[in-house]
Amino acid sequence: MKSEQHFLDLIDAHFPGGHELLKLGRGDDCAVLAGGRDICVSSDLFLEDVHFRRDYFTAEDIGYKALAVNISDIAAMGARPFAFTMDLMIPPGLDEEFWNGFFKGMAMLARHTDLALAGGDLSRADRLGVSISIFGVSGSHGRFLTRGNCAPGDILFTVGDLGLARAGLLTLETLGREGHEAFPTATLAHLRPKPKVMIGTLLNAAGVKGLMDVSDGLARDLPRFLGPNLGAELTLRGEMLNGNVIAYALAMGTDPVELAMLGGEDYALLGVMTEEVRDKAASVPGFTEIGRVTDTPGIVVNGTPFTAPGFDHFETP
Repeated sequence: MKSEQHFLDLIDAHFPGGHELLKLGRGDDCAVLAGGRDICVSSDLFLEDVHFRRDYFTAEDIGYKALAVNISDIAAMGARPFAFTMDLMIPPGLDEEFWNGFFKGMAMLARHTDLALAGGDLSRADRLGVSISIFGVSGSHGRFLTRGNCAPGDILFTVGDLGLARAGLLTLETLGREGHEAFPTATLAHLRPKPKVMIGTLLNAAGVKGLMDVSDGLARDLPRFLGPNLGAELTLRGEMLNGNVIAYALAMGTDPVELAMLGGEDYALLGVMTEEVRDKAASVPGFTEIGRVTDTPGIVVNGTPFTAPGFDHFETP
């Protein structure tokens, strides 16, 4: 890539400049978003050798997932994304073919979710990194679905496959790209997670109390979702798990339920609801009821306390 302008021209070739909620797009000192309604904002880093490896991620995979993890945060608010900004950390040695693939993967997902690239920044760096900020508008009746709305007796549910992306990650770390042949569904779940924007808006319209995306595993994320002084009693049976999760666990001699609980990067939705909206919420594709909120702190899974802490960026090497 010969210059910063070369990068900008390549970005323009992949991403259109306009959107109905974007009054002024990229190219000026700031973008201007349309006002008059509440907007939610989220951001994520996607860094080489921390969140991905070029050993088994293609350029398209990297571009796709860098945006997907941000869209998932908007979906977990029961909201609709409409614009994002992107800051690129650019190491030497990546040619135009790589960047075409990177932007192609990202732009495909942006088109699918009607997202405009509003702006960003470019900088040289020692390794590849992407920082994205994303903006969304509220869903049904102007509501955002937040954490901390649980009460004892409420029903807990998920939409998406728990533990599947973890099985994919561990397979790719061990086998590299050859892992696709062993556990194709799991490896694809890690490389190309599917943000559940439409599901989030449907659950919002159904009247659920709150949502969260499961990015660090259910064991780590569920306590964050419940809030203080509450716990959960969960039931996770084999038929509730993806076949690749069970197959991987059997191959490795591990417990598939523990794999599902530790999870990580599933980008499934975790939700809570009252009995009154159960029928409406249960009609949403992929809905799985997993348990109840309790007034006793701690997580009980299939009648046994679950104490494994799950993933933490600053505790797990």
